[in-house]
Amino acid sequence: MSAIPAEDDAGQWRAPGVDAPASAPVTSLAVASLLRRLDGVLDDLHGLSLAGLSDADVTELLDATTTASSRLAAMQCATAAQADDRRLGEPTGARHTHHWWARRSRLTRAEAGRLVRLGRALATETHAPTAAAFAAGDLRVDQARKIVDSVDALPAARVDDEIRAKAETMLLGLARQHDARDLTQLGKRILDTVAPEVGESHEAAALAAEEARAAATADLTVYDDDHGSSHGTFTMPTTAWKMLQRHLLALANPARHTDQQLRDETGALKPLRRRLGEAFVEYVERYPADATPQTAGVSATVVVTMTLEQLLGEQATALLDDGTRISAGQARRLACEAGIIPAVLGAGSVPLDLGRSTRLFTKSQRIALGLRDGGCTARGCETTASGCHAHHDDPWAKGGRTELASGRLLCPHHHRLVHDSRYFVTTHADNTLTFTMRT
Repeated sequence: MSAIPAEDDAGQWRAPGVDAPASAPVTSLAVASLLRRLDGVLDDLHGLSLAGLSDADVTELLDATTTASSRLAAMQCATAAQADDRRLGEPTGARHTHHWWARRSRLTRAEAGRLVRLGRALATETHAPTAAAFAAGDLRVDQARKIVDSVDALPAARVDDEIRAKAETMLLGLARQHDARDLTQLGKRILDTVAPEVGESHEAAALAAEEARAAATADLTVYDDDHGSSHGTFTMPTTAWKMLQRHLLALANPARHTDQQLRDETGALKPLRRRLGEAFVEYVERYPADATPQTAGVSATVVVTMTLEQLLGEQATALLDDGTRISAGQARRLACEAGIIPAVLGAGSVPLDLGRSTRLFTKSQRIALGLRDGGCTARGCETTASGCHAHHDDPWAKGGRTELASGRLLCPHHHRLVHDSRYFVTTHADNTLTFTMRT
């Protein structure tokens, strides 16, 4: 049985696993003729003036080329599997067929490897129905891969060939209405339909294995680009991500922000990914200081070091305890809310004041500020109290105290502005603030 679609004597394509009348061996001349015809059709298609087509024609052409690309992909997978069977990469010293193919085709090794594996799987009798649907253009590459993976993942000790065939048939039916992403989830629950007595226990075991694997592969990699930004990737259990995602979406909720805050520097609305990035920054900066872990009896807080002149100056910088430099305005803003220890140094690096997390407004004080201010005290801002930071009107470096009389609520945007030396801040009789850019 072959997984490679072939053409019979009548010129009709047959799917893998479908018997065809005996025919003469395929010759190189016949293959070359087929490829020339294929190139000719593709040339004709690329010669079309798409702008001159009607909407119906564009739709029909898009549907037809999607189906044709799937049929070509099926032939590509089958041919790659045949090349693997023949070890065509060995004469070039390639370790694996997909390495050889990747060099010839400029595919990545990963993609070439996936296509070879899919082709080999579809060449087996088990997946003949999926191979036939793929060759007919009824499946996309990722759909075929997900069906194969789902069927192969069924527990061999508890699922016989009949149940396995039923599962594959059902997934092929579902593929008519669902994409590869949906098929992944449907494949995990397919036994609930074709073998309910096995499905529940199998799902529990599969989920436990997934969770154990996710916990064992947790990873975080971050690097500093030396231009004020850090980049990275992470791997975490899906449940942990869902928890973090819920928090970030709440912080990024447009209802918490003014129209101005929702727009970028050009006036366009910020995409969700940027709003989530800003929410993540806010999440980190506002992490409760009393919840930070302790090492040798000291909380894992960040120490910001600066001279008194730097703290009071408009054009100054501060130094984190790992050597990272930040602006004095950033340090003053963080000192209002975040769990940091500001260490202000005088002449000879003598500590003048060491702030502690008790300098932060307490929960009761935050509630009182919310009742008094109602939300952000910047004039015209509609951010509610739950979306605001607690700010010290009288900086602690100038003898200010953490008390209601010298505190106010500011949204993250206006909290940044109040510490931005480019703006002059006016406090009005109604306790609201306005900002004017200095000239």
